[in-house]
Amino acid sequence: MDIKFDMDIRQPIPSNGGSWLAQWGEGWKSQVARLQEKFGASIEEVRMPPDYPTDVPIIYVKKEAIAQVLEFAKNEAGFEYNFLSDITATDEEMEPRFEVVYNLFSHSKFWRIRFKVRVSEGAEVPTATGVWKGANWAEREVFDMFGVKFSGHPDLRRILMDARWVGHPLRKDYPLKGYQIFPSAEPIDPSFLR
Repeated sequence: MDIKFDMDIRQPIPSNGGSWLAQWGEGWKSQVARLQEKFGASIEEVRMPPDYPTDVPIIYVKKEAIAQVLEFAKNEAGFEYNFLSDITATDEEMEPRFEVVYNLFSHSKFWRIRFKVRVSEGAEVPTATGVWKGANWAEREVFDMFGVKFSGHPDLRRILMDARWVGHPLRKDYPLKGYQIFPSAEPIDPSFLR
């Protein structure tokens, strides 16, 4: 039996909500234009569906402006991305080494958008905790897994790995068998008990 699949990743895939591009494409274009007008050179690159294989717009922002851009996306009329779905990162194995990824959702419009910040090894990204308090743990996870630091973060320390762990397990240069065995439980910091 010969089954032929269309492997073009740019082919719209219907979802239970219909085609996102058909529903929100014009709104996304308008938002991107407003972001470029407001933030100018702080918007480094825009990748739009279906021109790029992505389901939502990806807007690359200079790290110095990310907190202001997120604040704008959250509070500006016509954007209203009031929910920070996730913060994560990728290790690109080239310079700049990391991309910090912010996935946002609007409860009122049902729109999604993605902001990314390119970060060199050892550089810091301004925290988003002033925009969303929930960014606290997500930024700690990115720090723990990738080693990306967030300047101004209220409590930047490991959240998943033991405090004695050496390295950051989601970096591509981390050894696949980089096991670390601790014969005793992690010591409790007395300040956490107050």
